[in-house]
Amino acid sequence: MKKLTIAIDGPAGAGKSTVAQIAARCLKYTYIDTGAMYRAVTWLAMTRKISPQNSQALTDEVCKVDLKLELVEDKTMVYVDGIDVTEQIRTPEVSRKVAEIAQIPEIREVLILKQREMARLGGVVMDGRDISSCVLPDADVKIFLTASIEERAKRRWQELISTGVNVSLKNITHDIASRDKKDYEREIAPLKQVPDAMLIDTTGLTIEDTVQRILDACKERSGVV
Repeated sequence: MKKLTIAIDGPAGAGKSTVAQIAARCLKYTYIDTGAMYRAVTWLAMTRKISPQNSQALTDEVCKVDLKLELVEDKTMVYVDGIDVTEQIRTPEVSRKVAEIAQIPEIREVLILKQREMARLGGVVMDGRDISSCVLPDADVKIFLTASIEERAKRRWQELISTGVNVSLKNITHDIASRDKKDYEREIAPLKQVPDAMLIDTTGLTIEDTVQRILDACKERSGVV
């Protein structure tokens, strides 16, 4: 039976990573967190003090490093040259800068090629902001997840607090609203819902309910589930 390619898009804090990981596990598929890849590049730029304006230097650095995603006990671990940066890439500092990095054409070109190669044989659940519109326009199942800004900010705040990061809900709400504006208005591959994507508003939905809707969409597509 053909393995599906599933694309999940949506704004920051909509729950993409969480539900995509669970859906992938249910389907016995590979989960690919493209947002983590851009965050890793952002962390790399900050750590090595490479300005986003120096796109060639940053692109050269990205081409040289070993960027790896690995699922360990239901958690996606992110490694840059063997260094575990899973927690570092989720800090507010990285969150504020990642949209700028994601707009660099050369960086996008490198990462998109990596992402398409990962999905070439199917059997993947890939989430991000331009998966359906740019990375995998021929994906078998396309989902657009969203939620109110208040709901998304609360989720991100709880996530950060649980990892020991002391940040205010007000600041997180401001950061998410700012990120939304940049994502929707950027010139290159802006965040958008493509016409054939299924819209799921996760405000008020449980994780289980959201995952089930995605699995139902897969079942309707090919009877996989």
